[in-house]
Amino acid sequence: CMTILAVMVLVPIYYLIVTTFKTSAEATAAPMALPSSFDLSGYARAFQKMQYPRALMNTVIITVCSVAGIIIVSAMCGYALNRKGNYRLSKMTFTLLLSGMLFPYQMSILGLYRLIQTMGLMNHLTAVILIDVACNIPFATFMFRSFVSTIPVELEEAARIDGAGTFRTFWTITFPLMKPIVATISILNALTIWNDFMGPLIYLNSTKLKTIQLGIRMFISQYGADYALIMAASVCSLVPVLIVFMVCQ
Repeated sequence: CMTILAVMVLVPIYYLIVTTFKTSAEATAAPMALPSSFDLSGYARAFQKMQYPRALMNTVIITVCSVAGIIIVSAMCGYALNRKGNYRLSKMTFTLLLSGMLFPYQMSILGLYRLIQTMGLMNHLTAVILIDVACNIPFATFMFRSFVSTIPVELEEAARIDGAGTFRTFWTITFPLMKPIVATISILNALTIWNDFMGPLIYLNSTKLKTIQLGIRMFISQYGADYALIMAASVCSLVPVLIVFMVCQ
């Protein structure tokens, strides 16, 4: 059973890496075969055609700003809803937030598109960042609210006795103790936002603002797809994520 699972995981990775060294014709004719020669020109062409440095910078800006916004807003919301959870308004607010998890993002695309147009944010990275933050706040708030229950209230009471206000108590006492849940939410949301295709496709029409995922789409047309360049661009998309993963180990 474990062997079958290992094969299911390794075969796509093998296909991804091997295809990057093939020509377009060879990738189509013999998808799973080894390349006749290990040619790195596919990486150079993909790097140049998708304007990788600019696409990488746009993707990093969207991902970092979105994750930071999600963490800051959701941590404060989760803390307030947990510590003030006995109030009727807190319960209603939490229920309203949870209702945002019931409806898929695709149902709100038309409304969000009109909202972004009205705000004059079309073709701005800010549009994608705001939408990513708004769409991920409900689940993140739910996670933070549950985690705050594990933090002793006595720590906050001691800080208040020493003269700290609610804001200072949260950022100096409570938030540093949230590192496990902050790391979890950061990883989950960073991967989702990094690989997001639909958001940038809808709200970013300028070639200067395209992300890595939109760059990969450039190798697909109505007449076919250049699988060698698609795989090379996909590897370029994976490298920054792998570097961050190894640094954080």
